[in-house]
Formats: sequence, C-alpha cells, structure tokens
Amino acid sequence: MTDQRELAAALRAAVRGEVDLGVTARALTTMDASNYRRIPLGVVAPRDADDVAAALAVCRERGVPVVPRGGGTSIAGQATGTGIVLDFTRHMNRLLSLDPEAGTAVVQPGLVLDRLQEAAAPHGLRFGPDPSTHGRCTLGGMIGNNSCGSHSVAWGTTADNVRTLSVITARGERLRPGPGWAGAPAGLRALVEGESARLRTGFPDLPRRISGYAVDALLPENRADVARSLCGSEGTLAVLTEAELTLVRAPRARALAVLAYADESGAAQAAAGLLPYRPLTVEGMAADLVPSAAGLPRGGAWLFVEAGGDTGAEARAAAEAIVRAADVVDALVVTDPARQRTLWRIREDASGTATRMPDGSEAWPGWEDCAVPPARLGDYLRDFRALLAEHGLRGTPYGHFGDGCIHVRIDFDLLTGPGVARFRRFSEELADLVVAHGGSLSGEHGDGQARAELLPRMYGAETVALFERVKGVWDPDGLLNPGMLVRPAPLDADLRFSALPREPVDVAFGYPADAGDFSAAVRRCVGVAKCRTTSVSGSAVMCPSFRATGEEEHSTRGRARLLHEMLAGELVTDGWRSTEVRDALDLCLSCKGCRSDCPVGVDMATYKAEFLHHHYAGRRRPAAHYAMGWLPVWLSWAARTRTAGVANALASVRPLARAAKRMGGIAGEREIPSLATEPFSRWWRRRRRRRSAEDDGPLVVLWPDTFTEHLSPSVGRAAVRVLEAAGMRVVLPPTLRPRSGGRVGDARSRSPLSLLTARRGRVCCGLTYISTGQLDRARAVVRRTLDLLEPVLATDAPLVVLEPSCAAALRTDAPELVHDDPRAAHLASRVVTFAEALERYAPDWTPPAVNRPVTGQTHCHQHAVLGDGPDRRLREAAGLTGELAGGCCGLAGNFGFERGHEDVSRACAEEQLLPSVREAPQGAVVQADGFSCRTQLEQLAGVRGRHLAEILAEALEEE
Repeated sequence: MTDQRELAAALRAAVRGEVDLGVTARALTTMDASNYRRIPLGVVAPRDADDVAAALAVCRERGVPVVPRGGGTSIAGQATGTGIVLDFTRHMNRLLSLDPEAGTAVVQPGLVLDRLQEAAAPHGLRFGPDPSTHGRCTLGGMIGNNSCGSHSVAWGTTADNVRTLSVITARGERLRPGPGWAGAPAGLRALVEGESARLRTGFPDLPRRISGYAVDALLPENRADVARSLCGSEGTLAVLTEAELTLVRAPRARALAVLAYADESGAAQAAAGLLPYRPLTVEGMAADLVPSAAGLPRGGAWLFVEAGGDTGAEARAAAEAIVRAADVVDALVVTDPARQRTLWRIREDASGTATRMPDGSEAWPGWEDCAVPPARLGDYLRDFRALLAEHGLRGTPYGHFGDGCIHVRIDFDLLTGPGVARFRRFSEELADLVVAHGGSLSGEHGDGQARAELLPRMYGAETVALFERVKGVWDPDGLLNPGMLVRPAPLDADLRFSALPREPVDVAFGYPADAGDFSAAVRRCVGVAKCRTTSVSGSAVMCPSFRATGEEEHSTRGRARLLHEMLAGELVTDGWRSTEVRDALDLCLSCKGCRSDCPVGVDMATYKAEFLHHHYAGRRRPAAHYAMGWLPVWLSWAARTRTAGVANALASVRPLARAAKRMGGIAGEREIPSLATEPFSRWWRRRRRRRSAEDDGPLVVLWPDTFTEHLSPSVGRAAVRVLEAAGMRVVLPPTLRPRSGGRVGDARSRSPLSLLTARRGRVCCGLTYISTGQLDRARAVVRRTLDLLEPVLATDAPLVVLEPSCAAALRTDAPELVHDDPRAAHLASRVVTFAEALERYAPDWTPPAVNRPVTGQTHCHQHAVLGDGPDRRLREAAGLTGELAGGCCGLAGNFGFERGHEDVSRACAEEQLLPSVREAPQGAVVQADGFSCRTQLEQLAGVRGRHLAEILAEALEEE
C-alpha cells in the first residue's frame, strides 16, 4: 500500500506546481461525466513538461498509476483513476503560438477549445472539431479521446487536425511523434510491420471509428503517422505536453437549414443523402429532447444542416439548395447569427437534457456514441429501438447523423443488482448489433471502461491482443491510466452510484423533481461541466464563483461532487459536519443560475441551504448568519422603535461602524446601507388616510418585502404610482390574522373585535433565513405568512413582488420548503413580477415614453426562476433600448457583505455588470431591479441604479 505522506513529500520535492493529496482535491476528481467512480491518491497540477517528467519519475519509482485529466468531461470513465491525477487545466493551459499564414497553432494540453477558437477567429481560422462541451473541454482531452463534434462532416476528427505532438512516456522518454515514424518508441515499427496484413483488413472503414488504438495510422500508405496513432489513446500510452494543430479556414458567412421530419428514422435516412452538398454539419435530434419546439419548423425530428459561403447570400443559397434536395415535412433557413446560436444551444444542451426522460426519471451514459456507416443509420436506429424495447429500456437518440454517430442516454437501473445485470446484458447485445451494422463501439468519446471490455466483439481477440502489445511498447510498466482501453476493468464495476445510500436522506426541502430524495438530487450532476465555462454570453449566469476563482471546488459540478462524496461517506467521512463541503459551498452565491443554465437542473442554492441547515444544527453559527439572516427582525425593530435615524447616525461614525461590522461578520470594505426613516408601509398608511375613496380596477396585492419596506421604499412608492396609473387598485397584505376571517386591502383590520382577537405579524418570504440555512426559522416564517395571507388567497388577486429574489423565493423555495402545506403552492402560483402584473392586468395600458438607452443587469433570480420576457416587452414599449447584461452582480444578498467574500464579489461585478455600465451610451438609464444589484453599483461604481418601476414612475411625472 502506498504511503500517502511519503508520496506527497516526494512529489512536493520534485514538482514546482501544486501537489494536493487532501480530501477535497481527491473528492473533486473521483468522477468524470461517466457512470464510473474511482478515488485517486491525489492531484498534481504541473507547471510545465519538466514537472510532468518529475511527477512521472516519482510515481514510477513507487508503482503509482498516473491519470492525465483535462476538463473531466469524458463519458467513458477514462478521466478517473486510483493513482495520481495530472490536472493540466491550472497551469499548462496556454496557446503557445498561432501562425495565420501556415494555419497552425501550438497549444498546451490544458487549453480550453473556446480559447483557441477566440484567438484564431480574427484571422478567419478555427480548429475544425468542436464538441458540444467546447466551452470547457481541453485540447489535451480532445486528442486523448479523438473528439469530433458537429462539424466533423466537413473538417474531420481531432486526429485529422493534428500535425505533431510532444509527449513523455511513463519511463521518462521525451518524444515528438509525427508522420514518417517520427517520435516512435523503440520496438513500435517492428511490431507494426509484423502485423501489416491484420492492420489492413481488421479495421472498419467509417468516419467515426474511434474505438481501439489507431494502429493502422502507422501503415506506410497512411504516412506512418505516430501522432495520429496516439489520438484516441486516452492517456494510456504517453502523457501529452504540447501539440501542433492544423487550423481550417472558417467560412465568412453561414446559414442554418433546420429540416423537419416526421420522426428520427426519417431524419436518419435522409442524412447521408445530404453529404454530396458538402454541408458543414448534419446534426439530428427528436422532439423528446426539445423543451419547447417554439422557433423550430413543425415535425417530430430535425436535422440541423449548416452551409457556408463567402457572403451571406452565398451561404443562404447553399442552405436553400439543401432544403430543395431534402424530402422534408417542413424547413427553415436561418441567417441571423443570434438566432442560429439560440437554435444550436438546443442541440448542445441535449447532452444534459438527455439525462432525464420526459417523465423526469434518470437516464445514463454508457452507450453514448456508437457509430455506423451513415447510409445504414436508419436501419441501425430501428434495430436499436427494438433492442431497447426488448430490454424494457428507454432512450432518445440524437447526434451526428451525417457521420452515423448516435448519442443516447438510457434509463438503466444502475442502483440495484438486477438493474446492473440488465445493463451488462444490454451492453453485450448492443455491441453485437453495432458490429453487425459495420460500426464502431465508440464514435466520439472513446472506450474507457464503458466499452473496452467489449472490443473483442468488434476487432476479435487477435487485434485486441495487438493493442495490448502496443501498450506494452509505450508503457511496459502499465502505469498510465490502467483499466482503460486495454486490459480493462469490467464495464459494470466501479459504478459511481453504488456508494450512495440506498434509503432517502432525512432533509428539509421537498425536492419534488427528485421524489424527495436528496441523493437523487445530487445525482443530477452528470459532469457535463457547463458550469466550468470561463465566459458567459447573453443573459446566462452559471457559475459566477467558478469564473471568479477558476477552481473546480467553486463550480457547480465541484460542489455536487463533494456532496456526492459526503453521501458516500468513504472519502468525506463526517457527513453534514464536513468542513470540505462547507468550504466549497462558502463561495456559492446562491444566484440560482444553475437551476436554469445547468442542462440537468442542478439547484446548488437549495443544496447549500440544506447543507447549512444540517451543518449548524445545534451549533453556534457564523456571526453573519445572525446579522444578515435575521435582517427582517432587526429592521422591523428599528422601524417599530423609530430608531432608523439613530442607527444611520451611529453607522456614519467609523469606529462604531467598524466594531459593528466586526461583530456581525461583515466585510470591513463594505458600507452599511442606510435605513429608511419612513418605511414603505408607514408611507402607505399615511397616504391611504388622505385618500377619500377606494380605487376602481383590478385588485393587486403589493408585497412589502424587507428591502422595499426598510431600505428602498422609493421602489414601492414608484410601483404604486405606476400600477395605479395603469388602472389597478393596489393594496398591501394584512398584518393581522383575525380568527374569523379578514379583509384584503388595508394592511390592517378595522374591526375593534378583531384587533383584540387577531394575531399580529408581517408577511415575509423567508429568503434571508433560507440563504443562511436557517430552515426551521424559514419554515415558521413562511407558515406565518400563509396564515396572514389566507384572506388574500381566498380571492383571485395576484401578489406583485418587486424584489426578484423575494419573488423567486415565493415561487420556488417556499413550496419546496413547506411542501406539506398546499397553501404554499397556491401562493407561489399567485406571485407575479412588476412587469408581469402590467402585462396581465393592464394589457391595454401604454407606458410612458422614456426613449433612452438602458444598461444594467438582469437579476440572476429573474433569469433563473422568474423569466424576463414581460420585462423585455415593457422596456421596449417604453422606448428603453438596449440589452441588460447577464451574470451576477456579486453582492447576492448576504454573500457580498460576509467577511472573506469581497474579492469574489468584486470579480463577479467586474465580469459583466460594471463594464456594461461603464461602456453604456451617454444618457443611459441604469436599471437594477434587485436591492443587491443597486447596492453593488453604488458601492463599487458610485452609480445609482433604479428599479424599472422607478424609471417608469419618473417618466410619468415628467409627462
């Protein structure tokens, strides 16, 4: 058994990069995007090739396996291992050179594909292969798996675009593989020349043959290309340290033809017939994987066929020629780049959406990417469907129809013995079916552990034995990624689900989408790692803390992995008390971006609240949980005692403010926001006394959230002004709950008897308690709110909530937390945003003409939970031009105020919000509907942001 302390000391002495054999680093690398899980000894982040060689030497002396790892998005298990994981994403992630004249680039293995594409684009160049994980997969991983992507019909696989490689063998030999036997280890040429007959006859001829080693690339007619033969070897032969790649000339213009067919079989049969038109893509998917068919031509399945040209007209003409040649139910040609991106996002997200069946049940990889000759794809899919039915399984194929490569996730039962046995039987029979159609077990993602055991069915025992001899030449000690591709572990061993508890864990939230099972909720993360993208576009949010830190543990996937290991109890052994999980969740902003942006709907904000609830149960909490978690209580006391002015005066005295912040766990860099000397509801009561008659029009109940009530009452006043101008009768929720029923609309009760018998209180969504994990208190607050709102819920009046985070809490958190009370779901259904209220209840109202550009940021909870369609339409109707930025402001309620979060909070703001304000045109209105967003703008940029209600109210006054 390896002595971990001695191994760690030896590695730290030899390697200049980071060496981490701690629990967190190991937990983060137990899994990739496959069904498999292995616990490594530790992680090394080498700084350069010398570090790689040094780490290999230390491991070789001790017989410790080495696993090269890029983005960890492999689907066959090849990025998992029990030895030392080499993480190339931290340091060896640079573009070393780009030669536009030669059309080449030299990269390190940890470079993310999108970074290469961004550097090549100004020269009209790009790297041809582009997997759907292009925002986080690395070039080293692509070479290891011989990745392809949607444009492979035009530009081939990664192997087709590699010129030379720089590698280090397990025994420390540095080689530079390329054509003409360049960089071949001793003995390889003799081995190949002795097997030339087998190599010429034993490999299927199809565009997506990824399975096995590409030993036939070493034949003289294939230029004896050693670099090409290493592509797809999954880190089992040598460790890549550098690669020279060929770039392709990108067309100046593109047009996307979306071809609709009655079903997937019709689309599959049509795909091969489109190849003579030289399309850039021929991608297929069926309606099962499309959340909404809006924007797609009518049909049950679609081909996404992209055409290129030197001009927009030329590209459109090429796309229209493809439409004419295709026998379709309906078709659509799109030339607008933004709309093309929207449509492509549907296809790219399929790798995540496919993990759930239409009824919400789980589906898994394992047979993600088989490939057959394109002309046989239709027949293969029919046989595949029949085999699924025979085994009582379900799956929805999609993928690279033009290359005959099919992705599918299947609802295997990988939790029980009988289910795993069926998984094995199905795998064996499907392998035979693929081979019968002349196909490859892997057409993109490699064999890994998922399919390597079945390679004899495709190649025969002799060719597989040849693969083992090739492995022996390159890696005679078997140190590099053992158990993958050759001498593989069984396909049904090391399943990542086997370590999870079999009985549901006792939790506070209801997890309705996961049948109340927290383990199932955590299992949602399948590792596609969309949360690891280093930039976001449009209104996307996930995952701001990862983009700020670049650390896996601060990504949604990293946190999910730690929660998985917490539940497994093998590596993270202290359960809910785990400090490793707590520290990883500490930088989660609870922005809820993952709830919408994660293809499988991981909801880390809820998981964080759940964890904090258990972690601090019966224990003293951080001071910030009391200072900011109980904010509604402190602010309510200040309002009742009318001491807001005194509090503001004391906060302006710097020594007192410093002491208060220190006691409350608040970052010293933060200014304490001023309290309103007249809370919103007090203004409301004073105003109602002056009004002699009730308004007419539809009744709406305006929610006096904590921030509007005590910190930004101007937002509430503006909302009243606008809603009433639109013809609505605005009231506030009751603050008394009479035992015999009550009124709606006066925020109090006028009955003397009820004043004596009623229970007093104020409505609250419980957000601050939820975000700090004080779920018992949050549940009590929500129940009190439901009691107060009974008279409101008995009517059909909507609840207009101005603060997006509070609206999101009422829509989602409250019914999931108080899941045993149907009133919570009823309340959630009645919550509307300010813009929704105007659109639904005053559809004929015309807003005042602002006629100015607008800048700012869509609130992250609005993006993730509420939707911003009505807001966009309202801004357009008011003449507010321009788009709001995405991302997260970084303050995120209590997050940015907590001590230790200032740097991350500021980095999040600097990503999109602050640049959008600085670069806004002169005279632009800064919109920020959330109190946190407005506070961040004021404290970091000295800019006053305004709620949309304030913008419209001001325009009304001007009119």
